[in-house]
Amino acid sequence: MTYSSYEDRIVRLTDPKDPRVADYTSLTDVALRRKIEPERGLYLAESSKVLRRALDAGHQPRSFFMAEKWLEDMPDILDAYDVPVFVGSDEVLEHITGFHLHRGAIAAMHRPAPLSLTDVLASARRVAILEDIVDHTNVGAIFRSAAALDVDAVLVTPRCADPLYRRAVRVSMGTVFQVPWVRLEHWTADLQAVKDAGFLTAALALSENAVTVDELAAERPEKLALILGTEGQGLGDATLFHADRHVIIPMSHGVDSLNVAAASAVAFWETRPR
Repeated sequence: MTYSSYEDRIVRLTDPKDPRVADYTSLTDVALRRKIEPERGLYLAESSKVLRRALDAGHQPRSFFMAEKWLEDMPDILDAYDVPVFVGSDEVLEHITGFHLHRGAIAAMHRPAPLSLTDVLASARRVAILEDIVDHTNVGAIFRSAAALDVDAVLVTPRCADPLYRRAVRVSMGTVFQVPWVRLEHWTADLQAVKDAGFLTAALALSENAVTVDELAAERPEKLALILGTEGQGLGDATLFHADRHVIIPMSHGVDSLNVAAASAVAFWETRPR
């Protein structure tokens, strides 16, 4: 299908309170975004690189939002989708979003339909499970490592931060669109579903009976699910009880642990399929 030139769909903004850009209002207000994004079935893709990855994954835009200087960077995308293109001065856009827009375009995107846990597990060999990791930066960084290091899917517990929150998407460099992920509904009951699908479940935790990550890798499990917990509190007691293995990354110089995103990259690399 051929659409009209994007130039016919440009809406030049002069009023920061314009109701047509409500999707982009006060993006620095975390509580507001947590409430609105799932409710409206939208997420926000920030920067042209991230936006292109979202569109390559088949996600559909609701609108585009940018300073005029960025129009010339993406005419192919703007022409391909019959949606509004909101354009304004840096001052007007900053007033709307609450921050200086220096990464190019933002797009309000329709959220894709949730994936089935059964279907995702059926085609995976390596899975990461994120238990209650509430920091969006960590979630985005873990997805980036998962995409780079052959993790086939990511499962997130009910209280884990949203992988499609704007900051998580940005930190992941759009890899949240490349790695299939599922929001679990019944944690830790869903852990049994992972085990029933043939996965060895390994919880990264400082435990007296833990094996090292290289010892786990030496077992060469056909299917492996690595469970990562929030910093500070770590994994829950029920998770530790039901996991098949407890795993540690050996440390030097008295350091007891790594940031969870850094730990994920080490564990993904060491246990990658061989």
